Amino acid sequence: MAEAYPDVSRFSKSEDEDSDGWDEMELGGEQTTCLFCSLQFHTIAVALDHCRAEHGFDLLQKPDPKLLSDASTALWEDDCYLKPGEMEPWLMYDFDDLGSAPSTPHYAIDGKTPISNLNFAELQRHIHELNLQLKQRDMLIESYQKDMEKMKEVTRTIVDSGDSVEKQMSETINCSVTDSVDYFNSYSHFSIHHDMLNDKVRTDSYRDAIVNNADLFQDKVVLDVGCGTGILSMFCAKAGAKSVIGIDQSEVVYKAMDIVRDNNLQNKIQLIKGQLEKTNLPVEKVDIIVSEWMGYFLLFEGMLDSVIFARDKFLNKDGLLFPNKCTISLVGISDQSRYNSLIDFWDSVYGFSMKCMKSEILQEASVEVIPKDKVLTNAEVVTDIDLMTCTTNTCNFQKDFVLTAVRDGVLTAVAGYFDTIFDLPNKVEFSTGPHAEKTHWQQTVFYLKDILELKEGQSINCSITCSRLKKNIRGLSVSLNIGNSKYEYIVD
Repeated sequence: MAEAYPDVSRFSKSEDEDSDGWDEMELGGEQTTCLFCSLQFHTIAVALDHCRAEHGFDLLQKPDPKLLSDASTALWEDDCYLKPGEMEPWLMYDFDDLGSAPSTPHYAIDGKTPISNLNFAELQRHIHELNLQLKQRDMLIESYQKDMEKMKEVTRTIVDSGDSVEKQMSETINCSVTDSVDYFNSYSHFSIHHDMLNDKVRTDSYRDAIVNNADLFQDKVVLDVGCGTGILSMFCAKAGAKSVIGIDQSEVVYKAMDIVRDNNLQNKIQLIKGQLEKTNLPVEKVDIIVSEWMGYFLLFEGMLDSVIFARDKFLNKDGLLFPNKCTISLVGISDQSRYNSLIDFWDSVYGFSMKCMKSEILQEASVEVIPKDKVLTNAEVVTDIDLMTCTTNTCNFQKDFVLTAVRDGVLTAVAGYFDTIFDLPNKVEFSTGPHAEKTHWQQTVFYLKDILELKEGQSINCSITCSRLKKNIRGLSVSLNIGNSKYEYIVD
């Protein structure tokens, strides 16, 4: 505490010089401890402000004379008031300098505004807000670091695959399908899941197939491949499954975990983020596999490969698949108005010929809803898939078929659709064709360059060849022979 006392030599100076010495000591920023708590301040003035604001005590207010007159002994008689100690800055300060406005000191420390000029509570609030901003910044940095690690992992995968020995086509297809990062990222958009859940044909059919066959789920272990929001997993749990394991590669699985907890099903449902082909499940075998794997034209997206992998590796010998059968059908369409707006549109665009665009448009399969009254021919099944026995070559098929006109009209397009079948004791099935209720899959439409006029009852020989795209393994290449004309399309 020695440094709290002024230099002894100062006492020999004049009164004015002595006063300057005290001011200089105050400006030096001597620490002053609050009279009521352990907080310390750079100046007496600031400490006074603190006492008045936080403790309701104003040292500059004159004491009530009655307090002194009623006292039996002098209040300052105790020797402790005569001993210097941690409160001595209060004793040595000339409080007359503060005048009547202690909250407005007449000086600044190091050229900065004293803290007493600020609202103390406002300052604390500002510090709290800055701390929150720092925490948010830290969370963002952590998120960015995780994204960078993912990018590095993808880069390593690309480099490693470039250095590996060329594998057989079937292995390459399987690897490319399961490692498609962009595909899984597309399912991280919640709007996609809204569309699927809002598709009553799709969701009601799965619910009915599971609930109406609840006896098949009693005390069974279920695997939900591509679980998404977990709706099928929850149907299975409600139907009596012993446990359900849901797996999905997209980020939506984290929301699915919240959904499961919100519905108090966390004791029955376990969700995992990862690729099925690269993930160790908590069980060796399951009794039932459920999956909503179907894409446009049924086979687009290539998710059937994951279902086949799950079936071959994890399904018990007497296990079940939901669904277990699917078919793809083609039907002739007559819609001259739609054809003119989409294809003939390019003949004259604001008076300019853009016919060269037609060939590109005609090669791209279109996904749209075909009105029932635009159907011109019968429908023909071009492939029949048994999920219990099919292979990854299912996407590659060829079929001859015949279309017969059910009325007079001009054949402008051929539309493809699929039917999904739960061939169980209580059978459930649904169709995505133009004759059925609309689904989010709609129909896949192949427009013809050479339109063809047909009379009711007239038949035309056709064939289809379908295979995987080489540039995008999840896409499809479709060749159609309609009469004497051949057409090439991509479903991408």
